[in-house]
Amino acid sequence: MALRSTDWAPLPFILFAAFSGLSSPSVAAPSTAQGQVSVAQVVEMLDKAPAERVARQVLTAYLSGLGEAAGVLLTAGSDAKLARCSKPLSLSDSQARQALAAASRRKDRNEIAATPLLLSDMIKRAGCRFAP
Repeated sequence: MALRSTDWAPLPFILFAAFSGLSSPSVAAPSTAQGQVSVAQVVEMLDKAPAERVARQVLTAYLSGLGEAAGVLLTAGSDAKLARCSKPLSLSDSQARQALAAASRRKDRNEIAATPLLLSDMIKRAGCRFAP
């Protein structure tokens, strides 16, 4: 017997009912109005990561992606003699928390983009210099 697409119609409701009891619903911190990752979002993931697997995965993906992208750009800049760093780039959860500490205490932390703050901190700690 072949299944029709209408046979699957109740599936989302069944999945919702099955998984709704697994964890309490939570409200995630919002992105900035421009759709950027906000300081509030990153701090929320930093807070939740030790106890929640999904938060840890999201945080790892974000921080790793940021670090890898920065590394690629700085390598290209170094190859073109436009950038030089005295130390390797690094970005741990504790470094991210420290970089966002001041911004996380502001009332508008939902509107502050986290990525530029983290990138700036990484470059500063690595001792990067750029050609004029």
